[in-house]
Formats: sequence, C-alpha cells, structure tokens
Amino acid sequence: MTVISQVILQADDELRYPSSGELKNIKAFLETGVKRTRIAATLSENEKKIVQEATKKLWQKRPDFISPGGNAYGEKQRALCIRDFGWYLRLITYGVLAGDKEPIEKIGLVGVREMYNSLGVPVPGMVEAITSLKQASLDLLNAEDAGETAPYFDYIIQAMS
Repeated sequence: MTVISQVILQADDELRYPSSGELKNIKAFLETGVKRTRIAATLSENEKKIVQEATKKLWQKRPDFISPGGNAYGEKQRALCIRDFGWYLRLITYGVLAGDKEPIEKIGLVGVREMYNSLGVPVPGMVEAITSLKQASLDLLNAEDAGETAPYFDYIIQAMS
C-alpha cells in the first residue's frame, strides 16, 4: 500500500484529518515519483536483457541446475525458470513504484517457500537466482537508482532465506 493510501485509511479509521507529519510523508513520496517511475521503466524496458544476463550468470555459476537431474534441466524446466525471473522482476517494479515492499509481500511472497518446496525446487537455488537477477538489474541503473532498488531484491532474498 502506498504512503498515500496508508495515510488516508489511518486518518479515516481515526475520523480525523491527516497530520502535518503525514502530509510531509506524502509530499516526500510524491517528490520521489519521477525517480521511482524511471527505475520501473528501466527495469521493465530491459526485462529480456536482464533475464538473459541473470540466467547466463546463474547457469555459469551453477551448471548443476541445468545438468541432468537439475531443477532447470530440459527445455520446459528451463523455460519455467526464465518465466519466474521475469515474474520476480515485475514484482520488484511494483515495489519500486509503490515505494513499499507490501506489493511484493502480498503478490509474490505469501506461500512462495511452500510452493517451491512442494515442487521440489530448492529454495537456496531460488535465492541464488534472485541474487543473479538483482545484479543484472542493478548493473543497468546508476548508483543512486541502484541504491533505491536493491532493498526490494534484498527483501525477496531475505524472505526466501
């Protein structure tokens, strides 16, 4: 939920107007809107490049994932892994746009460990995959934007660890 939604809902629950501190938080949120939109656009416009780079690095680091018996062995399994990379990148853009980790939690992390465990996908492998995705993404951003974006990746990594 965005800062704006949080302020409105909390004020309404308490039958009051937003406080000056809450209004300052909204102002700060709005002032970072151009940067958050720029980051999300860069990530979404470069999804294919980011995913290709991340998977290349992951397969180099962990060739056992794509070897016989690995969870990404075979064309179908590999395609599913690549699909998940795009899905996680999209989650990151949602968080960046909202300026909050809540969309990532609500849309993407509830039950993720259980899902991967039930599918026999090793969660530590997913952590490595998200780490590769993070690096490929941050490499396309300037230092300030990378610093703004990294915590969203770290949130997913921490949740899976």
